[in-house]
Amino acid sequence: MRSNAFSMKLRPNCYEEYKRQHDNLWPELIEALRTNGVRSVIFRFGDYLLVYETFPSDEAMARMHNHPISARWNVEMAELLETDETGKIIRQELPRVFSFGDLG
Repeated sequence: MRSNAFSMKLRPNCYEEYKRQHDNLWPELIEALRTNGVRSVIFRFGDYLLVYETFPSDEAMARMHNHPISARWNVEMAELLETDETGKIIRQELPRVFSFGDLG
């Protein structure tokens, strides 16, 4: 199993829309996540979002990250999250410090 964690920062006053989008995931996105065995949880701390994802393999992670629906979703999310000068969502990878139990 492959896992990763990262943080992102919401643009001002964008939490409600971000939450609404995630409460109403696109059916195509749900299908891609299920097909690739993705498990994901997102936590909020002020304007920061902390994301933890697991994938059954490196190949599944690559398929999901390279899937066309992921690119479309990221375009939508870029409106709600801080981006760099090229418009790419800024993600700060979080190194694993400790793990207990079956978290991937």
